This record gives sequence, C-alpha cells and structure tokens, in this order.
Amino acid sequence: MISIIIPVLNESETIKDVLHHLIDNASLNSISEIIVVDGGSTDDTKDIVKSLDLNIVLLDSEKGRAKQMNFGAKHAKGDILYFLHADSFPPNRYDKYIIDEVHKGNNAGCFRLQFDSDHWWLRLASWLTQFSWRACRGGDQSQFITRALFDEIGGYDENYIIYEDNILINELYARNEFVVINKKLRTSARMYEEHGIWKVQYHFWTIYVKKWFGASADEMLAYYKRHLC
Repeated sequence: MISIIIPVLNESETIKDVLHHLIDNASLNSISEIIVVDGGSTDDTKDIVKSLDLNIVLLDSEKGRAKQMNFGAKHAKGDILYFLHADSFPPNRYDKYIIDEVHKGNNAGCFRLQFDSDHWWLRLASWLTQFSWRACRGGDQSQFITRALFDEIGGYDENYIIYEDNILINELYARNEFVVINKKLRTSARMYEEHGIWKVQYHFWTIYVKKWFGASADEMLAYYKRHLC
C-alpha cells in the first residue's frame, strides 16, 4: 500500500487538480491514504482540501518542506511512501509502476520529468531526466521510497530548508537504491516563468556546485533567498 504525502504552502491554484488527478489515475486499492501537510498557508489551500469530500488526511506542520514531509511520513500507514509536490502530476497508473519496481527489489526512485512548457531548454532538461545521472535528479520528479528504507536513512534532513530532496537522493545513490521509471510526470514551470529560465537555471547550478564544494545548509539557503526569493 502506498501513502501519498504532499507538502503544501499556499497551493490553492493547483491542489484541487492534483488531488483529483491522483484519485483518477490510480487503483484506490493500492493507496493507503493521501496526506496533505500544510506548513501555514494563508490562502484557501486548506479550505479547498476540506471542501473536496475526498477523505484526504489534512495535517498542520511547522513550515519547511523537509519537516512537513517527515511529519506526513510519521502519520502514514503505507509501507511505500510517495512524496509529491503540489504542482506535479504523475502518469496514469503511477501506483502500479511504483509497486512493480518495489516488487523488483527497487526500494526507491522517481519518474522522468516533463515541464508544462514548450521552451526548448526545458524540453531538453525534461528529456535528460530519463537517464540515471545524479545531476538530473530533483524533487519535482517526485520520490517513492519504502518505509523501511526511509526509516533506515532517517527521513529528510530538516536542517535543509532548500535542497532537502537532493540530500535524500544523495543518500539513496550512495546505497545504490534508486531507479528512474521511464514514464513522464508533468510538473509546473512556474518558477522559471516567474524569474526567467536562464536566471533560475544558473542559480540552481550554482547551488548544486556550492553543495559539491561543501556549502552548509544555511549558506545555500542564504544564497537562494538572495537570488530567487
């Protein structure tokens, strides 16, 4: 059984569509629950979730995606955890693909990515995510992981306000516990559209290199706030 965990903060524009998509594109016999973990939204996100009458578990948590995802995992009942951003839409039968990989002995992984943009660079970046290269990974691709492996690693590192997805992925690659499912997950290009594709890509690369050279969580967060907030 899969527990889907979605951290949210002011996601009123997308949360309804994402929740309906998750239900319409899976066998509910495979889904233990869908958990939405709110980090202090000031828009209508929580009211929308409550109004849908979809038996969604809605939790309140401290702000911070790592904290929210760990909190959701703590309350999850499934033996497979599936972490998903609120603006990402996994492929049809995503539950079957995840369970099939776990049955093969692949205890963690993601889907390949497709941005909802026709810009040539984002199309190229999306195409590259089908390969297993570490540099092509990120939280937007979603993350499935068995409960046992998640607990063994210790969950998401809450010291990281940004880059928390990549810290977990680094742990998985170090254990040779990662597979890319060659099915497309569609995600929003809204940050690229808001700040500019080349600006965002440059600063994301810079953060990646800073971490490679040993930058701390606080240093990376300060850089992100200075350039992308």
